[in-house]
Amino acid sequence: MDARLDYFGHPLAAKVLRHINSATKVLSDSPLPQATQELVKIRASQINGCGFCTDMHTKDATHAGETVQRLHMVAAWREATVFTDAERAALQLAEEGTRIADAAGGVSDEAWANAAKYYDEDQLAALISLIAVINAYNRINVINRQPAGGYQPGMFG
Repeated sequence: MDARLDYFGHPLAAKVLRHINSATKVLSDSPLPQATQELVKIRASQINGCGFCTDMHTKDATHAGETVQRLHMVAAWREATVFTDAERAALQLAEEGTRIADAAGGVSDEAWANAAKYYDEDQLAALISLIAVINAYNRINVINRQPAGGYQPGMFG
């Protein structure tokens, strides 16, 4: 399968990606735990059917020391006992924030309150922003049919 457009090599797209990547760097440096960040990116990417991002973030998580068991359980996090309560709250918020169009009321007060039990305001701001950013990346890659499987950790800097 080939991408519809050489998005990574296109001059206008490169400008857009630089801005999104700048936001990603801010989030990476935020107080939101790195493991939580990767779990959220993986879950949103699974929901959105973004093979490119799922490939990237599972490999990045593995490279950072995440266990195979936890990575295999991300899609079934509700039934899995391998996640902390804080991670589960972040995954719940990520799911509801990603499936925002599926719920008449958007993100539930329950999901927000649950996340707010475990994360301070800086972490919550990072979590909201991370959910928005990964959804943007997912949409770019899904619309463009960006092939998955060839990512190597660190290949984008």
